[in-house]
Amino acid sequence: MVADNAAFCANCGAPQSAAQGSAPSVPTSNPGAGAESGLTENVAGLLCYVLGWVTGIIFFLIDKRPFVRFHAAQAIVTFGALHVISIILATAFGMSLWMGDWSGFSLGWLLIRLVNLVGLVLWIVCMVKAYQHEMFMVPIAGNIAQGIAGK
Repeated sequence: MVADNAAFCANCGAPQSAAQGSAPSVPTSNPGAGAESGLTENVAGLLCYVLGWVTGIIFFLIDKRPFVRFHAAQAIVTFGALHVISIILATAFGMSLWMGDWSGFSLGWLLIRLVNLVGLVLWIVCMVKAYQHEMFMVPIAGNIAQGIAGK
């Protein structure tokens, strides 16, 4: 015998029909969850930054929510630019070493490490701000990201 207001049978766990009793209403969707990725906006925003521009591209393509698209675009612009700058610096100072000029070695190493440090700080700040559901904008990249995201 199943109680009138039970949603499931106590013995076998079978769901009971609405005719036997009124089952508590279960929401069909979570308003905080995204239809595209199944993640809340703040978690999806954080994940946009996890692997820099790579996860930015992934989330830009799969998630259409404005908050997530902005953070994905900002990850692409910010960390893509930092990646390109690092490659250019490494190439330029690597070429000077190949040519036999060791005077630029310490300056080149210092500049590359400075770009990497800026990238690390921005990476942490952007992930924390996205998880806090804030629209933090990196000074130059944020405006470009807004244009890309369609805001």
